[in-house]
Amino acid sequence: MAQPRLTDVIKAVAEEHGACIRPVQLRKTNLDTGQAEQVLIPCGATLASVCLGCAERNKVLRAGQCREGWHLEDEPITAPPPPDDYQRWLATTLADLLASRDQAAEHGQDTADLDESITAFTGELRRLGVRGSLGHTGKPKTRRKRSTRRRQDTPDLPRRKVTGRTLGRTFTAQDGKTYRPSMFLTLTCDSYGPVRDDGTPADPASYDYQRAARDAIHFAALLDRFIQNLRRFLGYDMQYFATIEPQRRLAPHAHIALRGTVSRADLRRVIAATYHQVWWPATHTVRYTGDQLPAWDDKRARYLDPATGELLPSWDDALDAIGPHDQPLHLARLGREFKGEGVLASSRDSARCIGYLTKYLVKDLGTCHVPDTDAQHDHADRLVYALRFEPCSPTCANWLRYGITPKNPRQGLVPGYCTGKAHRPDHLGYAGRRVLVSRKWSGKTLADHRGDRKAWLMDTLGLSATADTASYRWEKVTPSDSDYLPPPRRLLRVVAERMAWKHALDEARRLAQERAGDVPATRRAA
Repeated sequence: MAQPRLTDVIKAVAEEHGACIRPVQLRKTNLDTGQAEQVLIPCGATLASVCLGCAERNKVLRAGQCREGWHLEDEPITAPPPPDDYQRWLATTLADLLASRDQAAEHGQDTADLDESITAFTGELRRLGVRGSLGHTGKPKTRRKRSTRRRQDTPDLPRRKVTGRTLGRTFTAQDGKTYRPSMFLTLTCDSYGPVRDDGTPADPASYDYQRAARDAIHFAALLDRFIQNLRRFLGYDMQYFATIEPQRRLAPHAHIALRGTVSRADLRRVIAATYHQVWWPATHTVRYTGDQLPAWDDKRARYLDPATGELLPSWDDALDAIGPHDQPLHLARLGREFKGEGVLASSRDSARCIGYLTKYLVKDLGTCHVPDTDAQHDHADRLVYALRFEPCSPTCANWLRYGITPKNPRQGLVPGYCTGKAHRPDHLGYAGRRVLVSRKWSGKTLADHRGDRKAWLMDTLGLSATADTASYRWEKVTPSDSDYLPPPRRLLRVVAERMAWKHALDEARRLAQERAGDVPATRRAA
């Protein structure tokens, strides 16, 4: 019987202890003393197929983020802090540079040096976390106008002015106790044909795979439109934490934790009134296939017809050709079936729903439901084939198949071989983010939640975070460096550090229980 390799044994041990199996080696050099130190940092992967330890830590972090913001009693503080003296100095100097630049441009003088300085100062502000830009200084962009009139086949919704309130209503019981319930909501895509219990179509020939593929591609935009409509209907800045996963029929659906409650009748109205129109060029006629594909013209940086040599319409030209009476390429709607339940803070339902929200975060969409039967394999293959030639974005190479030059074209584009995530079997058409969190969910960023976990760990272990005033230079260690650690040695070092941390944490918890008097006297004596 073949024995496992040493690397496989070490990797298995690392996964048992929740350690990163792909640590990145960095060299930390003190610029004052010249002393160098080797630091191993986690890879930060979010998928278990890449790194199980990092993926599980990310899952726990997301669960904590959801739990902290779901049942808030007070409005989260989201106002940015006032600028410090250094940021004010940067802004003042930037104002002087812009005034000098405008004056030089009026007199026809060279502004290259001033432009470089302005770019450096704005880059420094961004490095400090200041958001925003100075705006577009070139030729203004022309905006293509579309009618904003709602579809006649869709019910209208009352629109209220959205206030800054984010908390839901409170309810008082007969005993005088006040409750502020929240909601767990599940939204699905529309039906594409009858399906069996295993998620496979009852009649694959009549199952609408093209619409299923397009709904998956544009599901993120449809969900965003639902949130907009819900906020306008409710009249306050409703906050949410949502995760995307596939159903057994492989269509994406969303689990959403809503702060506050909404009646099911109101949810039904908002769902029925929500739609997303995709105003892209028509794709009902295939013009180029097989070996007869558009050719690339280096001089004009465009694609042209291989037979006639005529340039294919550009992306902007194709959009301009869409008339006011034309129909959108695709109309995405949510399914009428949904699930909504009220959830109270610190209840079993709350913990159960958070488990649902984070259940599949460590898996690819294509591996959440592994096919077991031939019918399931066939269903997945048909959906992937429908996605292969479906345009996923304005820059998709599949537009060449329909005689249109994609946006921002480049040489080497081949229809059916677009590298976009939506075409990959692991994504099943959905290329958006797996976790969607509103800005005022908890008043913290994901980095803030990660810092809270670190602060809790330091406090539990009795360690103090001292301010380090030294300056360091960080470099990534490459295999050509003399201090490079091979992967097995890196893994062993990470496992040793992980075991030491876990042992220290268990000991700190044991001492805390003894101080609280929770440990029996016989065990304390032992």
